[in-house]
Amino acid sequence: VRRAGGQVRITARLSRAATGEQLWSESYTRELKDVFAVQSELAETIVGQLRGQLGGAAAKAEIQAQVQEAARGGTKNPDAHELYLQGKYFLDRGNYGDAMRAIGLLQRAVERDPSFALAWAALSGAGWFRGSYGNDRRDFDDGYDLARRAAERTIALEPELAAGYVALFDLQSSVDFDWKGARESLRRAEALAPGDAAVVFRAAQLAYGFGQEELAIGLIKQAAALDPINPQIYTSKGYISLAARRFAEAEAAFRQLVDMTPASPWGHAGIALALVGQGKFDRAEAEARQEPVEWSRLYALSLAQWGRKQPSEADETLAQLVKGAADIAAYQIATIHAYRGEPDAAFEWLERAYRQHDPGLSLSMPDFLLESLHADPRWETFQRKLGLANDRL
Repeated sequence: VRRAGGQVRITARLSRAATGEQLWSESYTRELKDVFAVQSELAETIVGQLRGQLGGAAAKAEIQAQVQEAARGGTKNPDAHELYLQGKYFLDRGNYGDAMRAIGLLQRAVERDPSFALAWAALSGAGWFRGSYGNDRRDFDDGYDLARRAAERTIALEPELAAGYVALFDLQSSVDFDWKGARESLRRAEALAPGDAAVVFRAAQLAYGFGQEELAIGLIKQAAALDPINPQIYTSKGYISLAARRFAEAEAAFRQLVDMTPASPWGHAGIALALVGQGKFDRAEAEARQEPVEWSRLYALSLAQWGRKQPSEADETLAQLVKGAADIAAYQIATIHAYRGEPDAAFEWLERAYRQHDPGLSLSMPDFLLESLHADPRWETFQRKLGLANDRL
């Protein structure tokens, strides 16, 4: 894609990946008055010319649906669109630093065009990432506040845009503990964009939170096939595999995550958890020490040290975690105590996590680290308060 003033020249090429043989190529020059109109026109033109190679009417209908979804929430402002693409690029890298860059770019995009719904939806996603993977309580509060405002703005601008309901779902299912609302948002998104990777990913997340691990595994594999370079999908694939006690599969998913984005907040920590599940504590400690994010590094390290029967080292690491991250990692602290066989402390920290709206609680039902609490009558009471008891679901 080459842009000069108000014109854009686009060259599309189809090649055989194994040999590099070029099968088809065409160039198009268009006035860039409406970037999504150009996108829609060219997508339909290209699919029409490649109908034989792409599978005919079904492929054309799928691509048209995706283009229409983008056009529905798009912009006629080329500068806003370029900022949006840059923001999406950094958001999709799946780490805190790039998410913060994405926030800045996407805020500029909606300043250029306040009616750009897709940019608002992406801004909500960037805010959610800051709140979920930030370093302190300010990240938590400011990130989720931005995510909520941007999600509501998306839906107000384009009520028929699936991305708005995806953004709202993320909040309802992680910090609001609003399972009824999350189900309804997911239904709206599925009706508007069936088969979209982001929607399938959220369906996997909801099944996982409800303890339906096998359903979640099938859905997350489908999401990964649809969007194979999305780091957040591999994070969830790893955690869903942990919940299903498929520890080797979890390790493989987290290793894929590290290969994609070495700065991911759950890459090496996730590998460490998978190794803890397999009883490979020496290797788990080595992986935990490579985790780039301080609080998730301390979390995984404390578990590995306890597994290695190093209680004094594990206590010291846990104390560091409590001192530096009690406001954002209460759930993780609870799981450490549960893993150590300390139920009173575990429930104390679960209650604190509930008061703090810790998003980790949305995944508490299937968490293998909390398994020791399931026979305790306080577990059913807590899950009922959270809205995740079986009869509530």
